[in-house]
Amino acid sequence: MATFLYKVGRLAFRRRRYVALVWVALLALAGFGAASASTATSSSFSIPGTEAQKAFDLLEKRFPGASADGAAARVVFQAPEGEKVTDAANKAEVKDIVAELKSGSDQIADVVDPFTGNAVSKDGSTAYVSVSYAVNSMELTDATRNALEDAGHTAEKSGMTVAIGGDALQVMPETGPGEIVGVAIAAVVLVITFGSLVAAGLPLVTALIGVGIGVSTITALANVLDLGSTTSILAMMIGLAVGIDYALFIVSRYRAELAEGREGEEAAGRAVGTAGSAVVFAGLTVVIALAGLSVVNIPMLTKMGLAAAGTVVIAVLVALTLVPAVMGFAGKRIMGRKARKAAEAENRPDAKPNLGTRWARFVLRKPVWVLLVGVLGLGAVAIPATSLEMGLPDEGSQPTSTTQRQAYDMLSDGFGPGFNGPLMVVVDTKNSSDGDAAVDRVSQEIESIDHVVAVAPAVFNKAHDTATLTVVPKDRPSSTQTEDVVHAIRDAGADIKDDSGAEVLVTGATAMNIDFSQKMNDALLPYLALVVGLAFLLLMVVFRSILVPLKAALGFLLSVVAALGAVVAVFQWGWLGSLLGVEQTGPIMSMMPIFMVGVVFGLAMDYEVFLVTRMREAYVHGESPAEAVVTGFKHGARVVAAAAVIMIAVFSGFIGSSEAMIKMIGFGLAIAVLFDAFVVRMAIVPAVLALLGERAWWLPRWLDRALPNVDVEGEGLRRQLGDDGSAGSDGDAGGERKLIKV
Repeated sequence: MATFLYKVGRLAFRRRRYVALVWVALLALAGFGAASASTATSSSFSIPGTEAQKAFDLLEKRFPGASADGAAARVVFQAPEGEKVTDAANKAEVKDIVAELKSGSDQIADVVDPFTGNAVSKDGSTAYVSVSYAVNSMELTDATRNALEDAGHTAEKSGMTVAIGGDALQVMPETGPGEIVGVAIAAVVLVITFGSLVAAGLPLVTALIGVGIGVSTITALANVLDLGSTTSILAMMIGLAVGIDYALFIVSRYRAELAEGREGEEAAGRAVGTAGSAVVFAGLTVVIALAGLSVVNIPMLTKMGLAAAGTVVIAVLVALTLVPAVMGFAGKRIMGRKARKAAEAENRPDAKPNLGTRWARFVLRKPVWVLLVGVLGLGAVAIPATSLEMGLPDEGSQPTSTTQRQAYDMLSDGFGPGFNGPLMVVVDTKNSSDGDAAVDRVSQEIESIDHVVAVAPAVFNKAHDTATLTVVPKDRPSSTQTEDVVHAIRDAGADIKDDSGAEVLVTGATAMNIDFSQKMNDALLPYLALVVGLAFLLLMVVFRSILVPLKAALGFLLSVVAALGAVVAVFQWGWLGSLLGVEQTGPIMSMMPIFMVGVVFGLAMDYEVFLVTRMREAYVHGESPAEAVVTGFKHGARVVAAAAVIMIAVFSGFIGSSEAMIKMIGFGLAIAVLFDAFVVRMAIVPAVLALLGERAWWLPRWLDRALPNVDVEGEGLRRQLGDDGSAGSDGDAGGERKLIKV
């Protein structure tokens, strides 16, 4: 592989104008596609194989034209203190708003008057108008949304407090200026790392081109492939981080080759042949982790993973082709005067050891203590993860400044917390001899369940073979008590089916969230086994070792559990929540554990590959295991640290998002990279390698023959180029160590 990539690097450097033209053309094409594509008309959320999804599908079949997936809104009215919404003036105002809403848009399916639909609180202080639409929230026109908001403003003039909840006002999540700040921090880190504005700007420019192509392509295909808005944000987040990092590693190696006196084209070829090999395998681990999300069998998550994986593939291709092309345009300016002097000083025999070298030597002197501090420290941070509660965010997790959150709070005060998450119970009586009796029994059984406040009368379809009942639980939608209510209804439904033949199904947003969380829990271990197993095999090929990949996987598990503990402490317990804009604590988003496993594993293996590949390169060229660790840190620690800081900055930029899910993902990924890069890879990894010694690079002879030799460290390339590759001090004739085989 190193030889092939060496040729690719030289070709891209030599034909830089053509390569740059191709990438600019791709960016323009993707941008044109995004600009001319119609707005995504749907962002469907389905969970195949769950009871909630089965009930939803049955509703669409048995209640044709009812728009089961249509958008909905609740216009909530709260009378001034000392008044009631049933007072003559307030009642007349509400009725005027109902009439205004009915004529406000042709997309409206139904508007329910609160005074005829039993939607007034017992104390008369609060009422709400239910508005249902014939299309889903993504298909609503601006005129329809404006009519809804105008109705609320009209009501406020009468002195009543008005707020609007529901998904009809759902808009694209705002990420704010945070990601721009993240890119700015990345630029500062690159300038400090390289000491050259040209070298610092190169990874940023190439990464932005790659992300631009990836996100524009997602936008262009959003309508065709039914991609949600979160998909492009995730792709941007990961694509930007890995794009900068991969370019950083290529540029860093290129500068090292220039410092050794090689000409530009040759230096570019060697940089892509060596660091580029590490980029390919690091990218493969990220792609495996993201594409592996498809095993969960939730279409939304599958699309998010595949879209982000596609952006990572683009980032790898950019690093291997566009980066060397741009390095050709930069010429000698990529070094800078200070950088050249620093490189010359570092290459002198009497040069002072850099910070990476000094740190590696410290770890080699105290490996047991470093290992204990690292493991126990992360273990302590992981403790909150033992109290993890999972769910999906509802409108109660929105900022208090939003009208959705205000409507949520007003309904909770007037009708009870459970009113924000009613359950829809669907009774299929097609195989029942007495459907009416079966439905009556279902209603009675549900009313007897603890934490159920009310059960609305059943509504049959025209064929009279399916009925729906709306159940209002006592507690908020994301509470464990509401989850118990759902399970209790389903348990009762099993007995009713045995006795009467009527099938009882529970659906609605709350039940969907519960089923989603359960499906994520069930998929976590199979997904973990698949991703870690495939990456373990990949790393065995890269490092020609069993213990090094095993150590990499165990270190990842430690960092991801610690990161999950930090997420629980902030978003569930509320620690430091005010600093991060967390206004409402609650359950952790149910996709967070499996998502962190996927993304963080891929990113963690980046640093493992870049750092340990350089160690193995030194080891096979004759250095002792301890010397190889020092060499790896001498050449790689500064760059890996810079790459980690850049990733942390990029991910942290998304903490400012108005979307709870994006905020949580941004924080989780940033803290996970912090733990994995600086604790696991920089401390625990060298400590373990120091304790293992020669055993770290052990590989059974039969397995060595079975595994393909991909030459990541570039040994075959050096032989082809006539280099002696001597990096050792033990006097091996060719500088190449014969690895231990058994």
